[in-house]
Amino acid sequence: MFIRVMQATRSIRLPRKLSARCLIHNNSILCSSDPSGRTTSFGFRTVPEESKESLVKDVFDSVASKYDLMNDASSLGVHRLWKDSFVDTLKPGRKGPLRCIDVAGGTGDIAIRILDHARENYADRETTVEIVDINAQMLKEGFTRFKKTMYHNTPQISFHEANAQELPASQFKNDSYDLYTITFGIRNCTSIPAVLSEAYRVLKPGATFACLEFSKVNNPLLSTLYDQYSFTVIPLLGTMLAGDRDSYQYLVESIRKFPSQPEFAQMIRDAGFTTRGDFDGGAWTDLWGGIASIHTGVKI
Repeated sequence: MFIRVMQATRSIRLPRKLSARCLIHNNSILCSSDPSGRTTSFGFRTVPEESKESLVKDVFDSVASKYDLMNDASSLGVHRLWKDSFVDTLKPGRKGPLRCIDVAGGTGDIAIRILDHARENYADRETTVEIVDINAQMLKEGFTRFKKTMYHNTPQISFHEANAQELPASQFKNDSYDLYTITFGIRNCTSIPAVLSEAYRVLKPGATFACLEFSKVNNPLLSTLYDQYSFTVIPLLGTMLAGDRDSYQYLVESIRKFPSQPEFAQMIRDAGFTTRGDFDGGAWTDLWGGIASIHTGVKI
């Protein structure tokens, strides 16, 4: 839990002995009561581990209503192409109806694509997607979007508020799903290994874990241009379109803190999954030079 110590100004400095367990958020100093002193990253900041979940929740509460607009503006619509490629790679419905779980999928982007792909390519109207998100505001946006589709009020789609690191075992049972997807969400979780462990638990043997996430750009010129765009244009667009520079500054910083492609592939294997070799086109597939990557693993 956290203790709100005092209102803070931008000029305040934390004492050295408190800096590991206190942070400034929304003009207040928050101090952790956790004696373990475990920390994690929140963008470029180091924060008490127990604080990250609430901080991320604040970010997505703030951006939920403008999230798709900002994604379009900040990526010039390219995120839609990446999501299309992601689902096309998975080919849901090709081998028959699937039971899918889409985690951190609040706005429904991936779920709609999965259902459309199965229906349009394989005449499959039995594949189901359970959308899971820790943030109620993001789920609300997704529910509103689905009300405009043929899938609303059908058994093919459902919405669940839950933590990816601790999916309730009574609801999300062991060995239950054919496909687990998580898109641009795992980097916001406090413990990536815990998310991967839960993914492994709920998937059936032989089922697929698939993650689309921002990654590391290997081309030096492209990396420089991407950094300049990310740290100048995206926060500015956050201010202009959503009135929230800080949240989009965090989103940019969180991308830079995410593990490299080989490091994340190893984390997937450490959770028990098998992957192909550590190369582009193997354990992962780079999109646009590594700005984003698709990672897959199979439960053995």
